[in-house]
Amino acid sequence: MKTPRAFYQPLAIGAPAPFREPPIKLERMIHFVPPHIEKMRQKVPALISQVDVVLGNLEDAIPADAKIDARRGFIQMAQENSFGDTGLWTRVNCLNSPWFLDDLLEIVPAVGNKLDVIMLPKVEGLWDIHYLDQLLAQLEAKAGISKPIQIHAILETAEGVKNVEDIAAASPRMHGMSLGPADLAASRGMKTTRVGGGHPDYVVLADARENEPRTGYQQDLWHYTVAKMVDACLSYGLKPFYGPFGDFSDPAACEAQFRNAFLMGCLGAWSLHPTQIEIAKQVFSPEPGEVAFARKILDAMPDGTGAVMIDGKMQDDATWKQAKVIVDLARQVAAKDRDLAEVYGL
Repeated sequence: MKTPRAFYQPLAIGAPAPFREPPIKLERMIHFVPPHIEKMRQKVPALISQVDVVLGNLEDAIPADAKIDARRGFIQMAQENSFGDTGLWTRVNCLNSPWFLDDLLEIVPAVGNKLDVIMLPKVEGLWDIHYLDQLLAQLEAKAGISKPIQIHAILETAEGVKNVEDIAAASPRMHGMSLGPADLAASRGMKTTRVGGGHPDYVVLADARENEPRTGYQQDLWHYTVAKMVDACLSYGLKPFYGPFGDFSDPAACEAQFRNAFLMGCLGAWSLHPTQIEIAKQVFSPEPGEVAFARKILDAMPDGTGAVMIDGKMQDDATWKQAKVIVDLARQVAAKDRDLAEVYGL
């Protein structure tokens, strides 16, 4: 573990100093683009204004014989577009793959000054973050990159979930974490082929009553992991995200999974299909009624202390903090979305 004094020091001579306070950005959806497909790259200019983050995907879902084309396509995509306040990320290949090192060696010098975040798959422990941290510093220094590239870890192995707090504390480059349910299910030996969401067989039964059928209530397979990830992230000032929802034919279930994650503290989710962009935008933007009530609490308790009654409900220091979370998020949303800014009255 680094000493506090050394924690924020650059890991290579000439590399930019790590952020002491990470940039405040709205990241309700991380939209995945397969950059080896030209027609998908052509959609990026229009996509930039529709999403909060554009991510060039180089890992899962990219065929092995298209890995190099995906890397080159991402570099082209980054060079040809101006992203403004929309984030530019890439998910590189995993550390034990034959493509990871070239992903870094080619992408950072070419587009490092545009790149906000590298998403690292299958993170198992702090050692994975330390390796990428050191490598990024060396490449930034060599290429003259002016701002540090952040790291976003995907939790998709049992060992990664076990070590989640160490991962969160590993580096000042840490941006946040996402749940990777499909690989995690395989790592745990879970008996499901679904990518996120619930399972009809994962239920609890109501108590037995004579001459009455017993009702089954479906449970959330990912509740424990999301809660553990949220606690680790928020303890270290990082951002937790729900990952993919693979059933594009079931938008209602996608919305329900995203909303569970939002209520538990996640700030966004992955969108793998255009229809999921609007779902994420709706779910991860606070409801206008919640914003209005939260503003009432803040207005009634300007210094955040004491207790007041609002609409028949007691509010105190703790609910003031809850209200501030909602209003702060609403202000971020309002800064990007004019329609919601009007609805929120901000």
